[in-house]
Amino acid sequence: MTDVSPELAKRRDGPPLLIDLALQGGGAHGAFTWGVLDRLLEEEWMTIEGISGTSAGAMNAAILAAGMASGGRQTAREMLHAFWRKTSDAARFSPFRRGPWEMLTGSWSLDNSPAFVAMDLMARLVSPYDMGGMAGNPLHGILEDLIDFPALAEGPVKLFITATNVHTGHGRVFRKHEITADVLLASACLPSLFQAVEIDGVPYWDGGYAGNPMMTPLVQECDSNDTFLVQINPVLRAETPRSARDIASRLNEISFNGQLLKELQMMALLRQVIDPGNGTARLWREMRLHRITSDLMVDLGHSSKLNAEWPFLEMLFEEGRRAAIDFGRAHLPDVGVRETFDINTLLEEI
Repeated sequence: MTDVSPELAKRRDGPPLLIDLALQGGGAHGAFTWGVLDRLLEEEWMTIEGISGTSAGAMNAAILAAGMASGGRQTAREMLHAFWRKTSDAARFSPFRRGPWEMLTGSWSLDNSPAFVAMDLMARLVSPYDMGGMAGNPLHGILEDLIDFPALAEGPVKLFITATNVHTGHGRVFRKHEITADVLLASACLPSLFQAVEIDGVPYWDGGYAGNPMMTPLVQECDSNDTFLVQINPVLRAETPRSARDIASRLNEISFNGQLLKELQMMALLRQVIDPGNGTARLWREMRLHRITSDLMVDLGHSSKLNAEWPFLEMLFEEGRRAAIDFGRAHLPDVGVRETFDINTLLEEI
């Protein structure tokens, strides 16, 4: 993703390489993923075959796929920019704003925002159903305006969008011919803020509870052997949370990483114990995993996931591009050749 090795220059002139994307959810932090995708779309020697996304990752996935279906890479980049710009514009009069101290110190946290504090307290005492049905999610109109869903269903990119079935607790993966604005909102439906989104009479919550994101469809339904995981929820934290807010925030991170880590551990275990000649095992063994993330995501507080201020989203976008460029400088010649994220280390924690 920068002018580096002769091997990379040769590969750029060669046949396209199929890749898959696995995109985590995380509210406004999904703007980091937007930056990563913007940079990846500049690499024309990589062809995106499939995307698995949850919550904000689902939004990014669907917008990118819709752009590819409508006009190609540049259209996808423009549509991603439009989505995040419109999302910020829709939140311009939101009560979730930074306080004076945060603005003075350059913090993006909403911890001292009166509206956020009130919402945080109410979420522990009041159900969204007690509110008598609040105003609809503004993202619904944005998604309907931007995405041509019939064209998306016929587009070149395979989509796997996860939402959690409220009744069973199981994740459901929606394919591209099933995607609607409601499916995307279901994948991003936080139960403390929104009523469950019903699809064909079944209520769904945020897909992060069941898979953030689901990796299995990429292995089973795509031909690509290279998968990029864009991770925005911190796995490791050096300090023990002590305040009630920090404890709740860490529980949220653990919950939204738990299913992904279990799936990656399963993949690592299958690689070690199943006969390599077995068809299923061969799929897991041939998958090469790459991860793009940033230390910045550890520093951002949980409350900033609700901060849709445009300067914040722009900062995350630039950080995403920088992280993708750093990955490219270190590992891009390895893509298509070897794995750069060793999931076998996850077995040490079992």
